[in-house]
Amino acid sequence: MSLGYGAPFTPAGMPVEELVLKHAELVKRIAYHVVGRLPAHIEVEDLIQAGMIGLLNAAQNYSPHKGANFETYAGIRIRGAMLDEARKANWTPRSTFRNAKQVAQAIRAIEGRTGREARAPEIAEELGVSLEEYHEMVESAASSRLLSYEQLAEDPERASLLPETPEAGPESAIEEGEFRAALAQAIASLPERERLVLSLYYDDELNLREIGQVLEVTESRVCQIHGQAVLRVRARLADWFKDV
Repeated sequence: MSLGYGAPFTPAGMPVEELVLKHAELVKRIAYHVVGRLPAHIEVEDLIQAGMIGLLNAAQNYSPHKGANFETYAGIRIRGAMLDEARKANWTPRSTFRNAKQVAQAIRAIEGRTGREARAPEIAEELGVSLEEYHEMVESAASSRLLSYEQLAEDPERASLLPETPEAGPESAIEEGEFRAALAQAIASLPERERLVLSLYYDDELNLREIGQVLEVTESRVCQIHGQAVLRVRARLADWFKDV
């Protein structure tokens, strides 16, 4: 029976249908894992549909010569397709990016003057807003994490949040390695609580509610810590970003 996928074989000579049918459950597993880390309005069914397209693309393009087994390769394509779908449903207002930029600039200014970590009340004062307003700004910044590079690059106001991208060439790999090293150093120098939240979120892949249970704080407080950590990292990587 044909599933109507076009080319019946992968570049490696394996049947596309066989790979897709065999790994359909992988799509569901990834979808239910990913949806727990996304805003509540994102539907798991939409992620599954996007993931199936990602799986199909993986099956059509997979080659064992790429250096990874099919499940690993497909998992990356499936997750990417799901996050692309989530980004479409989670377009963040420009004001969020303006606020993020202002917070990063305030953190950089305070830490440049004092030689120590900027504290939330100091950042709020630097911005001329209340502490409550500041917390709302960092929560909003944390919620904007789904935006893709491509979406940002299409908007000059949002593009100011992107690291400079070197032209393709021998220097690009070196610059990418240098950026990764700078990023690792910036994360390592964060306050312990912020570093822990980032580790639990990105390394252990816990959602905000689960992190709140670990730290015995509210989900909203975790979101604030996460947002402040991300913006502190941005402030410390200002040389890699535009207009920060």
